[in-house]
Amino acid sequence: MSDSVFAIDVTGLGKDFGDKTVVDGVDLRLPKGQVWGFLGPNGSGKTTTIRMLCGLLQPTRGQGRCLGFDVLSQSREIKLRTGYMTQKFSFWDDLTIRENLQFVARLHGLKSIPSLVDTILEKLGLAHRQHQLAASLSGGWKQRLALAAVTMAKPQLLLLDEPTAGVDPQARRDFWDEIQQLTSDGMTVLLSTHYMDEAERCDQIVYLANGHLLARGSVEDIIRHTGIYTYHIQGRDLRMLAQQLRLQPEVANVSYFGSALHVSGTDQPALLQRLQGLCAQGQRIIDAPPELEDAFIALMQQAGKDQREYN
Repeated sequence: MSDSVFAIDVTGLGKDFGDKTVVDGVDLRLPKGQVWGFLGPNGSGKTTTIRMLCGLLQPTRGQGRCLGFDVLSQSREIKLRTGYMTQKFSFWDDLTIRENLQFVARLHGLKSIPSLVDTILEKLGLAHRQHQLAASLSGGWKQRLALAAVTMAKPQLLLLDEPTAGVDPQARRDFWDEIQQLTSDGMTVLLSTHYMDEAERCDQIVYLANGHLLARGSVEDIIRHTGIYTYHIQGRDLRMLAQQLRLQPEVANVSYFGSALHVSGTDQPALLQRLQGLCAQGQRIIDAPPELEDAFIALMQQAGKDQREYN
């Protein structure tokens, strides 16, 4: 096993299903103890990439190591050291929270199971619900149970596939508090998400589209990479203005931002000139820093039409 500072170090990773290429040419070097976020539209290859990294799918091509083990030939060793939380709740509805955790602990061959389960119940705030059936839990509590289950064996790497989809804001915040605690204890986390506020909590972001890795880096790096500029427009009759702006070639995106319009484009002088020409008296143009959501939309547009064949 390697003493590399990288939990994941792969190059040219790709996956075909028959004659259909789903992921192609993914390069990743993920340092230990960091949180990395996978962004990209639905069907971009995020889940397939995650499953290749944790040994659930055999890559068609590429090479590299995960947790010091070869991703092509040592998938069993990788799986034993990895926790994987799927999009769909995958534990047992007819068991209580405690029974679910006890069963998972036995599957892992863990010792001192009663005290171990007591500890994880307290740590994740599940103790007062431990005798509740999993089927009766809300989405947030199911997510917390799933996190408890996949971290019981203290994996070195935690892979999370859209872990907070459909969960309320408070539950999402609680979940992230737990993730940050896990990484402070040395665990490495890789997750896919569609929530921009979650992506902004990550150390680094990877953007996938059409099966290709298009950008990676910090939030600031990603925004800088897209070359996007934004303005807020305040005033009245904004709905009519929005319709006009969406027809302009200089405008990449128009959206409502509270009581203002949020307008973005990559050619700042041309964008500003167009806004000044279309804005009426009483409508104010305000220079605004671009956000990750602007960059996300810009990257989607730059990616263009998906060339992969699914027919």
